[in-house]
Amino acid sequence: MKLHLSGPGQNTLRANIRITGSKSESNRALLLAARYPNLAVENISNSDDAQVMQAGLGRTTGVVDIHHAGTAMRFLTGYFASTPGAQVTLTGSQRMTERPIKVLVDALLQLGADISYGQEEGYPPLIIKGRKLLKNRVHLPADISSQYISSLLLMAPGLPQGLRLELEGEITSVPYIEMTLGLLAEIGVPSQFKGNAITVHPKAAVPGKTLVVESDWSSASYFYSLVALAEVGSEIVLSSYREKSLQGDRVLAEIYTHFGVQSSFVGHSLVLRKERPHSTDSLNVNLIKAPDIAQTIAVTCFGLGMPCHLTGLHTLKIKETDRLLALDAELKKLGAPISVTRTSLTLSPANGINRGVAIDTYNDHRMAMAFAPLALKTEIVINDAGVVSKSYPDFWKDMQALQIAVKQL
Repeated sequence: MKLHLSGPGQNTLRANIRITGSKSESNRALLLAARYPNLAVENISNSDDAQVMQAGLGRTTGVVDIHHAGTAMRFLTGYFASTPGAQVTLTGSQRMTERPIKVLVDALLQLGADISYGQEEGYPPLIIKGRKLLKNRVHLPADISSQYISSLLLMAPGLPQGLRLELEGEITSVPYIEMTLGLLAEIGVPSQFKGNAITVHPKAAVPGKTLVVESDWSSASYFYSLVALAEVGSEIVLSSYREKSLQGDRVLAEIYTHFGVQSSFVGHSLVLRKERPHSTDSLNVNLIKAPDIAQTIAVTCFGLGMPCHLTGLHTLKIKETDRLLALDAELKKLGAPISVTRTSLTLSPANGINRGVAIDTYNDHRMAMAFAPLALKTEIVINDAGVVSKSYPDFWKDMQALQIAVKQL
């Protein structure tokens, strides 16, 4: 599906948008509910990823195909490896078979798991025979995707001796680890996170309760971008959010003050308001704790003609696509002076924005949504726009609620 986007005649935005549950939080809660059947989960994300996760958790034999869902691949690897009697081949899309998983598999093998590779060593598909894992100590590098770490932490309460995880080096995406530990605490599983060591205690059973998933802050990022690119006085109200959120991408509220966007909470609603012109100073921010908002921030800066230097981006190379190379290619099409390294992105102010450019999305939902707010500045085409279903199926409908014209080509 190819979409042509163009903004309203005037760029003062007003809308109330309801965003479904966080994909990250939903996947964690669903796995815990599979491990402890007396848990219920509400406000689950309606994303493809959450649906794939639910389907995978309902299987213990045969082929489990998670398509493009990287979170499901990592979480289900730990889940099946620690579920006695499970015998599955865990696989996914072509891109998924190119995304490394050796670090997680090696950690599980240290604990006594039975996992082998179906094709190339270090990459899916994985042949997993679940068993009781009797060991409880594992070491792994700290500068990897936090999803590897969370996969181990989520299975830890079901291990007879729990788990002590030693991380070596600087830890990536600490808020996502804290989200996992926060959900464990919510269901009564004790843990400690001190320095580079994480300990999760065993818990054979937990009290019955309902986990209510907060709406997704990553999805909120696109509305932060829209308000930043809009006129002063624009206001978008998003629900349902918590001021004390477990999600790392909540740092949006602080970062976007640089663009003149103020955040406030009214009950369970998050109110975004453009209160002043954006700063003309370069935005310099380390996103090691929130790499998923890098694309949105880079595009926002480009749309405002603002320089930026974003660091802490090394995990972007192993996402749905190599997001740094994808940003470099697509922003250059639009006329951006941009350079990227393995871990950073630097953008200089552009002289203008090229009109009518078609943005390739590389099977990456965040590429489609991050570039969409530029419709407030110029006409733009989004190729393969249906990829948004991975995390936010209602995205284009919500763009239309802001009076942005969305036309299928």
